[in-house]
Parts: sequence; C-alpha cells; structure tokens
Amino acid sequence: MILTTTNSIEGKTITHYLGIVSDITYTATFSGSGMSLKDMFSSKKYYAAYEKSLLEAKEAVFQKLRTHAENLKANAIVGIKVDVEPISGSMTSMISVVGTAVVVI
Repeated sequence: MILTTTNSIEGKTITHYLGIVSDITYTATFSGSGMSLKDMFSSKKYYAAYEKSLLEAKEAVFQKLRTHAENLKANAIVGIKVDVEPISGSMTSMISVVGTAVVVI
C-alpha cells in the first residue's frame, strides 16, 4: 500500500478513484508510559512520553486507514491529511487522518 500526502505518485498512473477514507484515534499523554509522579514534572520526560504516545496513535490510525482502503480494493492512498488536536481540559489528543483511496499501475 502506497501512502502519500501528494495528489499523485511519481511514476504511477491513477486508474480508479475509489473514495475518501478516514479514521480517528485518541491518545492519552501518559497512557501506559510508566511515568512516576516525579517524571511528570520533568519537561524532557513529559515531552518524550507525549511524543511516544502520539507516534503510537499515528501508526494505529494509519493502519485503520490502510484497512479501509484495502476493503475498497485500493493499492494506494493519495492526498493524505493528518490533524492532531488536543482535547480541551484533558491530557488527550485526537488524531484524524483522511485521504483518497485509489488504484495505481
């Protein structure tokens, strides 16, 4: 499966546009991070845990996106847009991803 933020793939021809695919996931900053209370006040450890959490959530949502595209018989997704939004008043972020499922040759 080819994933790209561009609207075309160099060296490939889009033969069929199969539709828009999208998905969302949520991540808690300290979910499963094993951070102690003391670590939570260390900005370096806080940002490292936040980054790890976001990366894991991004991979999960991209896997869901691939599954949606595969269900449409696509072999690529073009025009991918990623949005990360913090949820106000919580330590949670929402990651949404949208793109166009296509067949390329």
